[in-house]
Amino acid sequence: MNKSLFRTLIITATVLLITAIGSLISGKTDWNRSDCIMGGTLLMTVIAGLGIVIHRVKGALRWVLLLVVVLAFVLVWAELAVGIFGTPFAGS
Repeated sequence: MNKSLFRTLIITATVLLITAIGSLISGKTDWNRSDCIMGGTLLMTVIAGLGIVIHRVKGALRWVLLLVVVLAFVLVWAELAVGIFGTPFAGS
């Protein structure tokens, strides 16, 4: 298996495991199966996007694209969590 893909899967699994442990310990995290699938997909996409930008883009464009990937992640995450844009995917 490709090293970067393996790293991406390990990071995603670790973050999701932290959330799963939080759900067991506290009632404040209420994730169901679809939330975990969506969170894992979002994390893997962002980590893969960051990896692609870091390894294939050089110069000042790298920083711009890294910022775009992170900003897109934050906006999608906020929309899924609280619905800042009011789309049907909003969590509230």
